[in-house]
Amino acid sequence: MTAPGPDERLNIADRLRAQAQARPHARAVVVPQGYDPGGRRAYAHYTFRQLDRIIDRYASGLAALGVGRGTRTLLMVTPSLEFFGLTFALQRMGAVPVLIDPAMGKTNVLAAISEVEPEAFVAIPKGHVVRTLFKGAFKSVKVNVTVGRRLFWGGHTLEDVVARGQDSFSAEPTVSKDLAAILFTSGSTGAPKGVLYTHGIFDAQVRIFEDDFKIVPGEVDLSAFPLFSLFSAALGVTVLVPDMDATKPAFVDPVKMVEHFDDQGVTYAFGSPAFWKRVAEHCLPRGIVLDSLQRVLMAGAPAPVDLLEKLVKIIPEEADVYTPYGATESLPITLPSARRLLPGKARRTGEGKGTCVGEPMPHTRIKIIEISDEPIAALADAKEVPPGEIGEIVVSSPVTTQGYFRRPSDDARSKLDDGGLKWHRMGDVGWMDEDGDLWFCGRKSHRITTPTGPMFTVCCEAIFNQHPRVYRSALVGVGAQGNQTPVLAVECHPEQRPKDAADRAQLTKELLALGAASALTRSIQKILFHDAFPVDARHNAKIRREDLAVWAAKQGGAA
Repeated sequence: MTAPGPDERLNIADRLRAQAQARPHARAVVVPQGYDPGGRRAYAHYTFRQLDRIIDRYASGLAALGVGRGTRTLLMVTPSLEFFGLTFALQRMGAVPVLIDPAMGKTNVLAAISEVEPEAFVAIPKGHVVRTLFKGAFKSVKVNVTVGRRLFWGGHTLEDVVARGQDSFSAEPTVSKDLAAILFTSGSTGAPKGVLYTHGIFDAQVRIFEDDFKIVPGEVDLSAFPLFSLFSAALGVTVLVPDMDATKPAFVDPVKMVEHFDDQGVTYAFGSPAFWKRVAEHCLPRGIVLDSLQRVLMAGAPAPVDLLEKLVKIIPEEADVYTPYGATESLPITLPSARRLLPGKARRTGEGKGTCVGEPMPHTRIKIIEISDEPIAALADAKEVPPGEIGEIVVSSPVTTQGYFRRPSDDARSKLDDGGLKWHRMGDVGWMDEDGDLWFCGRKSHRITTPTGPMFTVCCEAIFNQHPRVYRSALVGVGAQGNQTPVLAVECHPEQRPKDAADRAQLTKELLALGAASALTRSIQKILFHDAFPVDARHNAKIRREDLAVWAAKQGGAA
């Protein structure tokens, strides 16, 4: 894949228009609308031609209100027909959509809004209620649009936008280097940061999904992760918006998801491990096979081996489960296949090797450098470690973003200059094996620093996760850096929680015995039990180890 030149004309909305011309009557976006009197699920949809027309209406209507090229537009609209129309409209007009996950908490959301200083705000009524309560964070906003019923807060409605719009819209062309969007990280480790996406990066991602994921027009995508589905629509795929709260994938109703698969012939779906766990544990004991699926895509946290094993049993033999590795700043980096890894390398996770995330995507370069918590100005200043040794993961590819919005200190800590090209420090640790596969060993900030050396979370936790009563575990450090005491927090399967003090003591003894059998975990002498780990807001899968470390210290973790 050849990277586009900085002045090459690019816009993901152009791809949508091309689909409208090539496949005008094919369904573009499908949304469930409850049930008809016969008990059958009803759906509403836009064809590609209809979607293209409403995009023009929205774009010209927003332009009439003063939104234009480069306008930072905070978009807080739930997955819906309107969400897809508005997002592509902002792209088409050269505005800059700002996407902040509302599930990351009031403090983080308001801080992110204040930092990005949006000039326009398009949101459902709940968003405008927040605007009226916390006016200071929204003081930069000049244009307000309500998607839904407008109450006392004023501004315009989406109906006003449509009424002001025209049947066609032609914006000044955008080019590869132009800013296309600001996407905020989830804040699962540190403060959320606004990642700068250019039109060139969006185009590179679309080409990866087309060339390497082998996505073709006419497929059906169940949109458990809405942002990914924007690429699907651009590729001529029908996007099905599922009946779920996209901010709470761990609580999805699997019965409804199976209904969607059957109704719409879904060929792929992108969701977090928490989403797929719910689906797999519903389907497997009932003998349900999702026979239309060609690909299961799963990201947001390392995928447990037992979940991969369950998923390959509920999809056709020719289908596969893929767990792309990456981050908001660079996605995807690798595309491991469960059917390739399960017979061999996935089993090594239980030995403490980490999680194998596969070989680099085409046109992606990965290096493993010595771990450092300090800024490194240039790639030449970083020291690579030998194959097989754990270090810090750094990447460079056509989808690697070049910086954050107004965060020069974070740019200094996360970017390496390489003759004008930027490499991204993933904030993760891992190693490369002799076959060129990357192994993920955890977040750099989560490593435990003891007097005898570092301990890496994913490697150590896998030793204990083999116990049949353990759902998941989290290694945390209590005490000062360099002299930390390793403490293991354990979340059991709900039906396997310790019943009393004697049962707790027995389970603790068994876990300590597991740890003693490995040199990696022999030093762990403190086990604490937690009913439900705190997890990230976006995927409900990443364990918030910082919170658990505070909790462990209060529990007397260093004793």
